[in-house]
This record gives sequence, C-alpha cells and structure tokens, in this order.
Amino acid sequence: MAGTKLGGTKAATTNKEKHGKDFYARIGAMGGKKGRTGGFAANPELARIAGAKGGRISRRRKKDAVVA
Repeated sequence: MAGTKLGGTKAATTNKEKHGKDFYARIGAMGGKKGRTGGFAANPELARIAGAKGGRISRRRKKDAVVA
C-alpha cells in the first residue's frame, strides 16, 4: 500500500511506535542542525548588495533590438 494516504498514515504510526512519539521532531531537528550555509540572515549587508545587483538587471529587451 505504499504511496497512498492510508499507507503513509500506517507508516507514521509504525515509526512512532518503534521510535517514540517525537520521532518526526527528532529527525527534523537533525536536518536543521546539519545546515552550515548561514544564508542572508547571517549577513544582511550581503543581502542588500545581492538585491541591488538583481534589481539592476533588466529582463526586458532593448527598444532598438532587432527581432530575429
């Protein structure tokens, strides 16, 4: 019954019985702790610079561009 909603519910129940009620919280926390990138939250100034660069890039064609 793999791949169905009922199968997923049964798997979740089995995992909680085998590994404890906090099984999904624990594996989620493990994944969160493995991250090492930091992202823009760690450096707001870098986020400002990157946003400015992105804002300067036009996605429109130039008016005098020849249509192929």
